Amino acid sequence: MSAVMRSPTTNTPEVGLSNGLLEPKVWTDAAFMALPDDGHRYEIVGGELVEMGNSGALHGYVCSTLMIVLGGYVRLQNLGAMFDSSTAFKMINGNKRAPDLSCFAKERLQGITVLPTGFLDGAPDLVVEVLSPGNTVEEMDRKVEEYFENGTHLLWMINCKQQYVLVYRSASGPDRLLKVTDVLEGEDVVPGFGLAIADLFQKLSF
Repeated sequence: MSAVMRSPTTNTPEVGLSNGLLEPKVWTDAAFMALPDDGHRYEIVGGELVEMGNSGALHGYVCSTLMIVLGGYVRLQNLGAMFDSSTAFKMINGNKRAPDLSCFAKERLQGITVLPTGFLDGAPDLVVEVLSPGNTVEEMDRKVEEYFENGTHLLWMINCKQQYVLVYRSASGPDRLLKVTDVLEGEDVVPGFGLAIADLFQKLSF
């Protein structure tokens, strides 16, 4: 997932004057939801609107494969709710983050029969981030830290080009490096789930 910071003077709506200077828009839930459906995805980071750059075919294929396999398992086992990259979540610091793929465990959704049209508070129990060429180490470190501060228990960071997955159980650093000979497991967050890394990066054979 790559990100591009938008200038508040040219791409962010403005709300008035203070000492002759334009103030950047306060990004309320309603304002964020009212952004035009222009095919772009956004996050709010430090009060700034951040456009998430377009991804290539391999990135989209890996995300779709995981949504089909993991999402089907979560639904069949009634373990929670899956969300795609168009879904943003509210962090305690005011940021709104949108992982490439995520799952909220059913325990955190107790009492909710209809999901809101707005945003869920906190980070998903399982977060999946698929790296894009534009991602930086600092950017991803900040995301990992925020996710775990807001309720994440398991995070998979996928490198499509080099075909490996970093597994995080905390923000202190990855617990494991999984390669194509290994199996990606849901552990206690998605119990019983397993997918061979080789299948995640399987070549097309039509």
